[in-house]
Amino acid sequence: MKKNDVIERNKCTGCMACKNICPKNAITIYEEQDGFKYPKIDEEKCIKCGLCKKVCPVINKLSENQYKISVYASINKEKDIRLKSSSGGIFTLIAKYIIDNKGVVFGAKFNEKLEVIHDYIEKEEDIELFRRSKYVQSNIGDTYKKAKEILMQGRKVLFTGTPCQIEGLLGYLGREYENLYTQDIICHGVPSPKVWRKYIEYKKKEKGEYPLEVNFRRKDILGWSNFQVNYKYSKLEENFHHDEDIYMKLFLNNLDLRESCYNCSFKKKNRKSDITIADFWGINNFLPKLNDELGVSAVIINTKKGQEIFENIKKYMKYEKTDLNNVILDNSCMIESVKYNERRKDFFEKLEKLEFGELIKEFEKYL
Repeated sequence: MKKNDVIERNKCTGCMACKNICPKNAITIYEEQDGFKYPKIDEEKCIKCGLCKKVCPVINKLSENQYKISVYASINKEKDIRLKSSSGGIFTLIAKYIIDNKGVVFGAKFNEKLEVIHDYIEKEEDIELFRRSKYVQSNIGDTYKKAKEILMQGRKVLFTGTPCQIEGLLGYLGREYENLYTQDIICHGVPSPKVWRKYIEYKKKEKGEYPLEVNFRRKDILGWSNFQVNYKYSKLEENFHHDEDIYMKLFLNNLDLRESCYNCSFKKKNRKSDITIADFWGINNFLPKLNDELGVSAVIINTKKGQEIFENIKKYMKYEKTDLNNVILDNSCMIESVKYNERRKDFFEKLEKLEFGELIKEFEKYL
């Protein structure tokens, strides 16, 4: 570990709680060769207060949640919403509940450059910005600070993200807020923003323009379990089965993930978020009648506040109570880190040296 690091590089999740908390703006964020962002302490500005390490969710683990978990297989009754969502369209119901109560929702969206960033919304029509999975690590920016500012106003806040981002937020806040609601996901791991940038550049070279829109989870053609990756351009669009799209193959083969994802500190059943949402893969083994191939969500209630939300939105969904082990059976990433790909180091070294098309040719045989 270098002197000006907050934490060892291979353990840092990039949650940015340390940068958000620093009272002297002594923490800068830099991008490593693999395209992930890491914090660095400016020793001249640092006053040795130790807050950066105090809020780090890896260094200071939060106490384990003791709430008796409830689990539901759920689908939004509105089919149109499910088609626009990755799984069962439950996030939309949660977000709408918060907004209807004059609250604010934080989540990950694409910006105009197709970068994935965290932001917040206050209008129901903007919920669509946060729908669907985005297989790139999002940049938290200063959203923890903004969330705290809104919480202090007494408004409800829903903060959504990966488990490490949620625990980063809770570490940053340092105390409980009755008006804070959190929702995480069962996370495979986060891919490199640099790989995504280079892939988009590769697409531009192929088509003569950047994609205008990307949908990693299109399911209106082949269904939910055979979802496609969709790229829209000004005059055409492309659809690739997720097993055939190069970018998704890199992700699913663990070739371009953040180092901390291979030994994740946040893989567990008892989560600190109020609600965990995931695709209910394997639903046909337990509740096949609920699956119409438009998407089914596993909704895991981790706290009393999570149950409060569920009670207020359940009339808008079809649901069946189930067991957490039924979810984990085909979602092992809830409790286990993905396996390290031995070609990762070589991949990122060659990412610098080769054109992306050449890189694909070299590594596609391993995918």
